Amino acid sequence: MTAPTPGAYGHTVSPGTGALVVDRRSGKVGVVMGHVGPYVQLRPPRGGREWDVPPEDVRPPTPAEELSAKVAMANRRWGR
Repeated sequence: MTAPTPGAYGHTVSPGTGALVVDRRSGKVGVVMGHVGPYVQLRPPRGGREWDVPPEDVRPPTPAEELSAKVAMANRRWGR
C-alpha cells in the first residue's frame, strides 16, 4: 500500500481497492472499497457503513494499526 502522492500532473494518486488506510480526520482504519467522484470510499475492517474521504486525507496504517485491522477482519470471518 502506498500513500497518496502527487502524480505527474500534480493530481493526487489514490490507494487501490482493498488497501488498508487510515482516515487522518478521524483516525479510523478502513478498507478501500472504491472511488466515487473525488472521494475514496472506506469501510471498517469488521464491516459496516462506508464513508467518503478525500484522497489527501488518507495515510498508510502503522504496523500496529494494520495488525489490529487484520485481526478484526479474521475475527469477522470466524464469527467472533
